[in-house]
Amino acid sequence: MFCEASLAATVDGVRLWRAPDHTRLVFDLSGPVSHKIFPLDNPPRLVMDIAHSSINTSTNGLDLSTTPVTALRTGVKDKTDLRIVLDLKTAVRPRSFALSKNQQYGDRLVVDLYDIGQETVKTVKDVAGESGNRDIIIAIDAGHGGEDPGALGPKGIREKQVVLAISKELQKLLDSTPGFRARLVRTGDYYIPLRKRTEIARNHRADMFISIHADAFTKSSANGASVFALSRRGATSETARYLASRENQADLIGGAGSVSLDDKDHMLASVLLDLSMTATLSSSLEVGAEVLRSIGGVARLHKKHVEQAGFVVLKSPDIPSILVETGFISNPKEARQLSDRSYQQKMARAIFNGVNRYFEKAPPAGTLLAARKTMGGGGVHVIARGDTLSDIAVRYNVSVEDLLRHNGLNSTRIRVGQRLKIPAS
Repeated sequence: MFCEASLAATVDGVRLWRAPDHTRLVFDLSGPVSHKIFPLDNPPRLVMDIAHSSINTSTNGLDLSTTPVTALRTGVKDKTDLRIVLDLKTAVRPRSFALSKNQQYGDRLVVDLYDIGQETVKTVKDVAGESGNRDIIIAIDAGHGGEDPGALGPKGIREKQVVLAISKELQKLLDSTPGFRARLVRTGDYYIPLRKRTEIARNHRADMFISIHADAFTKSSANGASVFALSRRGATSETARYLASRENQADLIGGAGSVSLDDKDHMLASVLLDLSMTATLSSSLEVGAEVLRSIGGVARLHKKHVEQAGFVVLKSPDIPSILVETGFISNPKEARQLSDRSYQQKMARAIFNGVNRYFEKAPPAGTLLAARKTMGGGGVHVIARGDTLSDIAVRYNVSVEDLLRHNGLNSTRIRVGQRLKIPAS
């Protein structure tokens, strides 16, 4: 029995994304609908009945190769309803929900097919390794994804594509630097609820969370890069308030997650959260200042201080978190820059330099960087493509002259794969 009556509607489009742990199908609708969904066994199938509806699009172009779905079939049920059958390779855990139309999309029906498998839980030993001098884990969150393209720029430039490219460049820099390890929250073109993003970072036991964005504003003249930390008392400017509202509403597109302290006494939970948030926010502001200083060398800054706003992805009480607006994709000049791979690499390096400076000053206990600082040595840096001696000097907080002298060099020319001994800073 359908939960509510609905007017006749058509399915005008079907879109599909594959995420690491689930497959998402989005049905674009001409209007609101009622639906029900149920699984069948032998062989495994998933049946969805949509009341008073019909299909007005082809599903032949869907790429099912990386999904548990082997085929999608449609038919008519009771002469008025649309029946959709998903033939499956294996059983899945389904979840479905309807989304009302908004400024960006019409009505949609979302079906998530979660893989059934054993969940892997990381322990401290997994992260630290046998030596105890573990890497610093940086969670990099490329904003938006999947059916949520984020901000749209001229010539079809999409925020979700730009920020994933920058995130991957940042990952390369971190993974090529001893003492750091990067973990991408979103590795491809799929949507992750905002609360789930911080949950993924926590599962990786991240020391820092960096959310990468390239937003838009109502005026195309708005320009400049920004760095945000969480505000406990609201936004610090009208622009910050507007941008926070845009990002937080993304869950209206992708479905919302949740977080709870229900297992704690109310007063205890409040005190713990307040203490943790205070320390985390202080660290967020410090690393944010370093990153802002760095990106000021490659981009015009929208504001010369770290702004604060109520972004949902920054509301982690235990992980220092910043959100980097790499520029305004609604600004034609900045949109061209942001879509250029060379500029994406420069932006990623600037973010890296700021993060590296922060952790060189205050490395977490038990990390390789902390051990290096205690021993007074700077370790070894292997030259990667794009490295310059001045960048390396900034990264390790030493001078170019010290690098040259410490390595017996009389020229600033370096080559990929070359090993540089880093003097104590």
